[in-house]
Amino acid sequence: MAIRGSVETSLAELAARVRRRAEGHPGRFLLGIAGPPGAGKSTLARGIRDELNLAAGTAIAEIAPMDGFHLTNAQLRAAGILDRKGEPDTFDAAGYVNLLRTVRDTAPGTTVPWPTYDREIHEPVPGGVVFDRQTIVVTEGNYLLLDDRAHPDWSAVRPLLDETWYLDVPRPIIEQRLLRRHIRGGRTPDAAKSKVANSDLRNAALVEATRTRADLVLRKAGRGYRID
Repeated sequence: MAIRGSVETSLAELAARVRRRAEGHPGRFLLGIAGPPGAGKSTLARGIRDELNLAAGTAIAEIAPMDGFHLTNAQLRAAGILDRKGEPDTFDAAGYVNLLRTVRDTAPGTTVPWPTYDREIHEPVPGGVVFDRQTIVVTEGNYLLLDDRAHPDWSAVRPLLDETWYLDVPRPIIEQRLLRRHIRGGRTPDAAKSKVANSDLRNAALVEATRTRADLVLRKAGRGYRID
């Protein structure tokens, strides 16, 4: 089924698009899902992975989250930027690019550990995911499409991806989601509001400017997504 224009489509149809694009692709196929904080990128990535694996009857896809490359809280504290956690320079962007390239260039069947992020302890976890025989990599994060002189390491991400999607969400919804996330994570309501206003929404504006670099722009619509 062709997917174009402004239409609603299901997760299964989006996964089928990825499967078609990946067929006959040499090595691993890399799908990148970008979008502002709180957009639902992780949920979409899990849905695509699960649909791909269900249709194949085996694990052909796995997620490589950008969040695994958060600098540790100790590193951020030492640099005096813990309050800006989540901004582009609070990640190991070069490490993310290098491991993404390794996963892309390593033949399926050879293991490649990938770090994840634990939202309970608010720290990266080394080797939280291990790639082995998977042929499709779904990587998701805020800054996959970033391309400016202020953040040169991030500009190396887009050329490594075979297809990129941008998940677009209205700003008020993002703000509500982020407030809930920070409060669940242990911040007081006032501290959560400050974090959203002074950091998260600034990040969102930066990410929104990268929207035009994506191959598809998606919006959540009911149980599926709308392609703009």
